[in-house]
Amino acid sequence: MIASLTRAVATVRRVLIPHLYGEPGETKPQRVIRYTRIGVVIFACLVTLQSVLLIAGAWRNDRQIERHMGVAAAEVLDAGPRRSTIEFVTPDRVTYRPELGVLYPSELDTGMRIYVEYDENDPDVVRVRDRNALLAVIPAGSIAVLGWVIAGAMLAVLALLARRLDRQDDMSVESQSLS
Repeated sequence: MIASLTRAVATVRRVLIPHLYGEPGETKPQRVIRYTRIGVVIFACLVTLQSVLLIAGAWRNDRQIERHMGVAAAEVLDAGPRRSTIEFVTPDRVTYRPELGVLYPSELDTGMRIYVEYDENDPDVVRVRDRNALLAVIPAGSIAVLGWVIAGAMLAVLALLARRLDRQDDMSVESQSLS
């Protein structure tokens, strides 16, 4: 039981995790597949890094707002699923329209009146009141998981292709030895 489980894990590891070095007698198609597998893993790692940086950036913006927090009533000028434009007036009667919109803009509609929290030192960093970086975890985590699911599927397809190439190479070697 344990031996068969160990063999299965070793097979999955060999199929999905590419090695960086070439095997002796590696053909050009095998080398291309190996480089492609390495590229797929690098791409999945970059997608994961992007997700981590997205969460870190949201957390950084929240800390920046919390250090010098101002609160104001705002009007949603244009609402979208990823970006909403707002306008708010600070207590010193200065009107701001943050260039990048508001952080955590989900469930906003054009014309809504909302409260926002902003960094008094940089009023372009503004979020909807009572929302924070935890809202970025699920979308960023979903992107990372989806990236690895796609990468796993691509690696499995490449492993099947490599196996088919190995069989063809074995058949051609056998046919040459028979003649």
